[in-house]
This record gives sequence, structure tokens and C-alpha cells, in this order.
Amino acid sequence: MLGILERYVFREVAKVFFAIVVVLMLILASLMFLRTLEEVNLGGLGVDVVFRFLRLQMVRDASSLLPPAFFLAILITLSRLSRDSELVALNASGVGPPRIYRTLLLLAIPVAGLTAWFALFLQPQAAAGIQEIRLQQREQAAQIAGLQPGRFYVEEGGDVVVYIGAIDRAKSLGDVFILDRRGETARLVVSDGGQHRIEEATGDHIVTLSSGHRFDGNPGLGSFLVGDFAQYQIRIQSSGATRRTSSKRATAPTARLIGSSDPADRAELEHRFGAPLAIFTLAVLAIPLVGISPRQKTSGRLFLAFLAYFSFFNLQRLAETWLEIGVTPPWLGSLWYQLVILGIVYLVLLPESFWIKRLRLRLTTLRAG
Repeated sequence: MLGILERYVFREVAKVFFAIVVVLMLILASLMFLRTLEEVNLGGLGVDVVFRFLRLQMVRDASSLLPPAFFLAILITLSRLSRDSELVALNASGVGPPRIYRTLLLLAIPVAGLTAWFALFLQPQAAAGIQEIRLQQREQAAQIAGLQPGRFYVEEGGDVVVYIGAIDRAKSLGDVFILDRRGETARLVVSDGGQHRIEEATGDHIVTLSSGHRFDGNPGLGSFLVGDFAQYQIRIQSSGATRRTSSKRATAPTARLIGSSDPADRAELEHRFGAPLAIFTLAVLAIPLVGISPRQKTSGRLFLAFLAYFSFFNLQRLAETWLEIGVTPPWLGSLWYQLVILGIVYLVLLPESFWIKRLRLRLTTLRAG
């Protein structure tokens, strides 16, 4: 059970953490909303999916916000307690660094659980929803830009000419005329209707016709092949650069990544597990970065705190990239960066640590005795 003073520290850190999360969420939502409006203005996103798209982005990035928010909450709270000499009073009352460690680690348990829920379950679902929205918008944009009713669609240097009389919202085509001169024999296809879709992997147009007529032959020659068909499909390459296949690792369920031996899948999996683990690492990291007494110099510790903060997340991306491309061995993984940052900070602060001071005091007492 936590004592009154420990509950006080617990409550103060929790309040600051909640305030920081709210502020960061508002800032992130504002930036994403402006970016989303820019995409709408450029025609890359429909007005009807703006708020759903924004909500999915917020859910996707929530797990990345919680660890730094918790780290800042501990630093701000302990710095305020140190400035007001409350840490000195707590230490004099028996609530020293070991009990503060225990208090903050107990607070880190529910925060890490919330972070794990976002990172392991909600984040891939949100990423899949974002990918689905973008794919739908690309298909609609390609349909509007290329296949418009009542006009000719010319592609592949004029070798393919398509005329579509009508297109409805379900991508159903009406009164279709296709002239295909890509082979040795020209092919003319006419149909009363069909369907149009965009292939996700390549961005090519796939036109599927039903119940039409086909004429094979070259102009000026007497040999023509005439026939009827129940279904006919033609592929028209995208006019732009071939669309790269979007990575599906971010959308893959965590359970699927656990059984994969692909280094890239493992890097994605450890990225998700790294978020809740970072809650505990950053909590242990933040405590020694704040001096107990307000008389202690804080400029060096503050600089070390900012350096550790930026190094932590930059080294995270570097470690995941190294694991994905095979620079680091599979047995090492990509979570080693947390131990490295933790070890460096504690090594720098070792001469001023509570344990070293306590050891020095015991040695001094033994020598005096």
C-alpha cells in the first residue's frame, strides 16, 4: 500500500501526465487537421471521410505520444517538487529515491498497459483503415481523372483507345468501345456494360466487359475474326509511374507478426512492444535527472535530460532500421537501445547517485569509527 506522501507524488505525476497528453493530442490533431484539409483542397481526399481519416490518424499515433508524455510528466513534477523543496521534505520524512522509484513504477503499470493496447491492437487496425481510405480515394481519383463518361480515354502512346458512355457511382460502365492495337492484330471490342477497378499493386486500370462483340483484324486486310463474348477483360497500364506496393506490415495484426521470421516483420513487432516497454525505461531514466535539493545545479541535468530524450527516439529508429536490413543479428533484436541510453545516463550520473553517496557515507563512518 502507498503512504500519504507517496500517493501525493502519484497524484501529482498523474495530473501532469494527463495535462501533457491532452495538450499533445490537441497539437497533433490541429496539425493533422490542417494537413488533411490540404489533401482535400488538392483533391487527394474526399470531404466525407475527413473526420474518420483524422480519428484513425490520432489512434495510430497515440502509442507514440504516451512514452514521451510520461517522461516529461515525471521530469516536470519532480522538478517542481525539487524547486519547492518538497523532495527534501519527502526525503527527510523517509520517502527517499527507492520509494519514489516504486511509486512511479506502480504508476507506469497502467500507463504501459494503455500504451500496449494502442500499440499492439488499435494501431494496426487504424493503419489498415487509413490504407483502405487512401486506396478508395486513389481509385475514385483515377476514375474521375481518366475514365470519364462521354469522352475518349487514350493510353500507352495511342495503342489503346477507350470510350465509355456512362459511369455510375458503383463503377459500372455503359456503352463501352475499346480499340486495342498493342499486338500484331488490332482488336475492336464493343459492349453494353462492364466494370472498372484499379489494381492495388500496379495502379493499372482493369476493365471487365460483359455481353459484347469482338472484331480482330487490321484495316486494309480482308481477314477479320468476329465473335461474341459473355465476359471480356482488358488491362490498361497506369499513365503515371507504377505505384509502389504499400507496406502492409503496419496493418498486420500483432499475432501474425509474432510467428514471422522476416527481419522486417520482427522490427515492426519490436517497434510495437517497444512503446509500452519505453514507459518503464523512461520512468527509471527520468528520476535521477532531477536533483533532490533546489541548491543542486540543474543546468547539466536538464541538458542531459533533453539529450537522453532525443537520443532515445532517434536511436530507436536506427535500431529498427538496422534489424530490418540485417546490420544487427536477429538474436540482438532492436530493443537494445533502451538499455544503452539507460546505462549511459546512469553512468554519467553515477558519482552523484544516491547509492554512491550512501556508500561514501558508510565508508566515512567506518573510517571514523
